[in-house]
Amino acid sequence: MAAVNGVVLVHYHEVGLKGRNRARFEQILLSRVQEALEGLDLKVSRLPGRIVVRGVGEAAWPEVRERLGKVFGVANFAFALEAPPDLEALARLAIERIPPGTGSFRVRAKRGNKRLPFTSVEAERRVGAAIVAATGLAVDLKQPELTVHLEFVLDRAWVYTDRDRVAGPGGLPVGASGRVAVLLSGGIDSPVAAWRVMKRGAKAVFVHFHSYPHTDFASAVKAKRQAEVLAAWQGGARLYLVPLAGIQAEIFARSPEKYRTLLYRRFMLRIAERVAEREGAGALVTGDALGQVASQTLENLRAVSRAVDALVLRPLVGMDKVEVIETAKAIGTYAISVLPQQDCCSFLEPRRPATRSTPQELAEAEAGLEVAALVEDALARAQRIKIPSPYRAPAPPDPEPPEEA
Repeated sequence: MAAVNGVVLVHYHEVGLKGRNRARFEQILLSRVQEALEGLDLKVSRLPGRIVVRGVGEAAWPEVRERLGKVFGVANFAFALEAPPDLEALARLAIERIPPGTGSFRVRAKRGNKRLPFTSVEAERRVGAAIVAATGLAVDLKQPELTVHLEFVLDRAWVYTDRDRVAGPGGLPVGASGRVAVLLSGGIDSPVAAWRVMKRGAKAVFVHFHSYPHTDFASAVKAKRQAEVLAAWQGGARLYLVPLAGIQAEIFARSPEKYRTLLYRRFMLRIAERVAEREGAGALVTGDALGQVASQTLENLRAVSRAVDALVLRPLVGMDKVEVIETAKAIGTYAISVLPQQDCCSFLEPRRPATRSTPQELAEAEAGLEVAALVEDALARAQRIKIPSPYRAPAPPDPEPPEEA
């Protein structure tokens, strides 16, 4: 097949079900597509039920495919050839898109313009007959090797095959559901939790806690690299690196040993809540999964959450580790997550952590702590890193350990 210039048809599903709010969601999706294709000198426009990207040569198609594959809200998209709604012209274009070696085919048409002088079935039959006459291919309406798709909207028509079509991530476009603050640990779970809530239309701000210099700084570097991967799915991000060692030392000195990890987590939520307030985020997101570790029993999740007023979302709560790992591999964070690190909760970790606690017990356990002052001090020492979209600018260098503990 000769190289051709074409268009990319972007289809959506859930966005199209939004009733009176549909126009708002479509506009947000249009903006996300434009951001994802920034710098490629393409024209993006909205038509009924779809978004059209014009000026896509076959040489540019792999890059466009890679970028659109990370736009939430997109159900699928396809490289297509555009023409007036003339069936003879569309048949010629369809023949160009049929790969050598194809044995059987069928034609499927969607006719958005009901004023055309033919029905969808008539279009399928006439274009199919022209393909048979030109190629001798067999028609198979049930299990074809190839499906040729025709779409008609307003005064334009497009033709593509199912081999030209790519599945998108689905969900809602980022920005449609506000912002969230994600506690990003550097491990496997929390990036997946972030990705799942981003898929529901929320833009993520990331908060990572480290215990440097009592642990190494590797977890902070990993969190930054995870945030870079996730930034490609939402068009940039901000990352807060928060020192926790001072708070942990106070907990070690003044609170019962068995509650240490739970108290660490209560302070993490408090600090993340403050970051959320600064960033205009409406909820906190964690990578907790029910029963995965001692701190994630029902009783402990409830007791820890009571430290804040903010809504705490746990997208992984019903997932098992295998499901989480498979998602991490698919979205590109797994290889980073499994690099060696010393988790902040490993510093001054209790030998026998409590598996059941109550909000009252944890409140009593931290009664001797200057909670507000400790939170303020950690926030004052936090590093804030701006991570641009990878399509706009290169990522900043990896963070350096703070000079002061």
